Amino acid sequence: MLRDHGQAKKYCHDMEGYNGRLDAIQAGLLHVKLQHLAKWNESRQERARAYNELFAAANTNVVRPYEPSWSKAIYHLYVIQVENREAVQAALAKENIGTGIHYPIPLHLQKAYANQGYRAGDFPMTEKAAERILSLPMFPTLAENDQTRIVEALVRIVQDIQAQQAAVMSD
Repeated sequence: MLRDHGQAKKYCHDMEGYNGRLDAIQAGLLHVKLQHLAKWNESRQERARAYNELFAAANTNVVRPYEPSWSKAIYHLYVIQVENREAVQAALAKENIGTGIHYPIPLHLQKAYANQGYRAGDFPMTEKAAERILSLPMFPTLAENDQTRIVEALVRIVQDIQAQQAAVMSD
């Protein structure tokens, strides 16, 4: 557990830990891969810009990642926020669009930090974000047409879910 961020299972941290999972074979592969890192980072940034443009054009209430003007994100992940995340994720999966939920449990609610005395409700914005975050496909060779398909499907699914909810509420 110590060598894997103190995790007993993924995203459940029972204690503070570190990231010490690199063996000699992985180190050798990493040495070769590091030569491509700058190019891959630039490509991820381009893919993030494309996602941002597609979402802006769709005029949807999907919350995109925020990047302050003084920073330069490399977009290891492209994390959006949506209402009804589980329903959206399930519908995307039916269309063969893989997604992830990274960091679903806020840090202040992890067992490893129980001694800090924080409780549910102490950081409401963090807790709301943890319920809404969804990682979209993001990798250096992600094709533009795949991004278009992902965004179109996501926008349609979000709109369908909203329409279903509105219909239920009007009944």
